[in-house]
Formats: sequence, C-alpha cells, structure tokens
Amino acid sequence: MSAAPIRPSDGELAILRVLWTQGASTVREVHTELSKDRDMGYTTVLKLMQIMVEKGLVARDERARSHSYRPLQGETETQRCLLKELLHKAFAGSRRDLVLQALETEPASAEDLEDIRQLLIDAKARNR
Repeated sequence: MSAAPIRPSDGELAILRVLWTQGASTVREVHTELSKDRDMGYTTVLKLMQIMVEKGLVARDERARSHSYRPLQGETETQRCLLKELLHKAFAGSRRDLVLQALETEPASAEDLEDIRQLLIDAKARNR
C-alpha cells in the first residue's frame, strides 16, 4: 500500500512541474527554468528543494558534484490530491458544481468538450 500523496506548497508545485517536465535536474537547472516566469532567488529554490527532500517529495542524488533531484510523487497523483482538497474545501464535495465552475470560468475547446463527453459516457457505463 502506497503512502498518501503529500500536498505541495505553491513553490514546491512549481519545482515539481519543472522536474516532471525535465526529469532529474540540479538546483541551478530548476532555478533557471523557474526564473523564466517568476522572480525566485537561487537560495530560495535551494532551500525549497532541501525541504522537499525532508518531506519526501523529491530525492537527491549526491553522487555528482552538483546534486540532482528527481520527483518521488507523480504529476497525476499530485493533481488528484489537490483536486480532492479543492472539491471538498470550495465545493462541499459537489463534483457537479466543480465541473460547472470549471467550464464556466474559461472556454473549453471543442476537443476538450469531446474528451469530457467521452469521460461522462464511460463514467455512466461504469455506474450501471
């Protein structure tokens, strides 16, 4: 049985996104990528990544001079953890309200709507 997913902070989530996209990376590589979109100091990234090691979100490989970090928690697992929290905190557990708000907040593409339609068909078939 696997442990429950760890809820990352916003800063930790940004780092995880880099690691999920790029794979194992050094602090410098993560900092360089994050600096494209936000003002975050190198020491802040370093400290966050050290905390993430302690929390079990990432693993540090110390074999090379520049340590590399890799995620220990998958993207889908993290998304589900965050979504479950949002579902219960903001929507009192109502999946209907969550989906309606998501669709009303920003326009969905025809492809997205088709994917959603197919998911609903599949879900309905499983519930019979």
